[in-house]
Amino acid sequence: MSTLTTENPASPNAIPVRYSSAGYPKESWIAQKQSVASSLSHTPNSPEQTHGLKRRHSTRHSASDTISPRKMGEWSSQKEKIIMGPYDYLFAHPGKDIRAALIKAFDAFLHVPHDSLEVITRVVGMLHTSSLLIDDVQDGSQLRRGVPVAHNIFGTAQTINSANYVYFIALQELQHLTNKDEAIEIFTTELLNLHRGQGMDLYWRDTLTCPTEDDYLEMVQNKTGGLFRLAVKLMQAESPERGRIDCVPLVNLMGLIFQICDDYLNLSSGTYTKNKGLCEDLTEGKFSFPVIHSIRANPSNLQLINILKQKTTDDGVKRYAISYMESTGSFEYSRRVIRELKVKARSLISEMDGGSDKSDEISRILDRMDVDQ
Repeated sequence: MSTLTTENPASPNAIPVRYSSAGYPKESWIAQKQSVASSLSHTPNSPEQTHGLKRRHSTRHSASDTISPRKMGEWSSQKEKIIMGPYDYLFAHPGKDIRAALIKAFDAFLHVPHDSLEVITRVVGMLHTSSLLIDDVQDGSQLRRGVPVAHNIFGTAQTINSANYVYFIALQELQHLTNKDEAIEIFTTELLNLHRGQGMDLYWRDTLTCPTEDDYLEMVQNKTGGLFRLAVKLMQAESPERGRIDCVPLVNLMGLIFQICDDYLNLSSGTYTKNKGLCEDLTEGKFSFPVIHSIRANPSNLQLINILKQKTTDDGVKRYAISYMESTGSFEYSRRVIRELKVKARSLISEMDGGSDKSDEISRILDRMDVDQ
C-alpha cells in the first residue's frame, strides 16, 4: 500500500498547503506601525516626559520591536505538517471510501462540472477522515483500519485540533464552487446534523439509555446520512440538471442501510475484528441496531445492558453477549430490515433511472452493502 500525504495533488482528498493564517499583509502591518509611530511623534511632551520616554526605551523593548512582519504573517509548510500530523496519519491508511464511490455514481445523473466535482469529493473526504479522528477519541477506540488510532500516537489534544482544523479547510475549499453561498449553507446544515446525531449517540451510551428504534434511525439519518446528503446536495447545487432530479431520498435510504450493515458486521465479521477488534461496539458500550432490538425484545433481562455498562474487553463476555442476541433473533431481524430497505432503495433507483442504465454503478454500491460477507 502506498503512503498518501496531503501534498499529493492527485488524491481527491489532498489538502493544499496553507502559507498564511494570521491575516496581516506586510504592507498593512507596516502602515499600522507607522501610524502608531506618527501619532506618538506629534504628541507634545515636556522635557521631563521626553527624558522619561528615552530612558524607558533604552532599557525595555516593546512587543512590536521584536515581532517582524514576516513572523506575524507567514505560515510555513513545516508548521502545517505538525498540526496536520494526526489527519495525515489516518489519511495514509485509507478505508473503502464509499463516499467517493457514491459521488462518482450519482454523477451519472447530475453531470457536475469536473472542477466542482473534484472540490466536492475532496471536501467530503476531509470531513469523513476528520470525523473519524473525533469518533475514535470519543469512543476510546484502540484500532482504526487495522492500525493504532491517531490519538494514541499524537495525543488527544493534538488529534482534536487537527480534526477541527481540517473542518475549516474543507469549509474554505467551498469558496471554489460556483454556487458557494448555497454550498456553505448546505455545509452548515449537514455539519449541524452530524453533531446532533453524534451527540445523541454519545448521550445514550454515557447515560446507559436504550433508545427506541425510531430514535436510533433518526440519529443515523443525522450522523451517517449527513455526509451522504452533504455530497449529493453539493452536487445538485452545482449540477446543470439542477431542479430536475432529487437524489436525497435515495441517499437517505443508503445511509440507513450502510449503518445497519456496519452495526451488524461489527458484531459478527472477522474482517472487522482484525481492523477494529472483536465486537468493538460492545467495548464502547454502544447501542447499535442489533443491541437495541435485543434489549427491547426482553426488557426484563438486564444482562446485555449490564454488559454494555461494563465496557468489557473480555472476549468470553462478548461472545456470551452475541449468543444472547442470537437467542432474541436480533441478527435475523437486522438482516430482514436491511432487505426491506434495499427493496425501497431499488424502487427509487428504478424511478430515477427510467430505463437509461445510468444507475448501474449506484446499484452495484447498494449490492455491496451486505452482511453476508
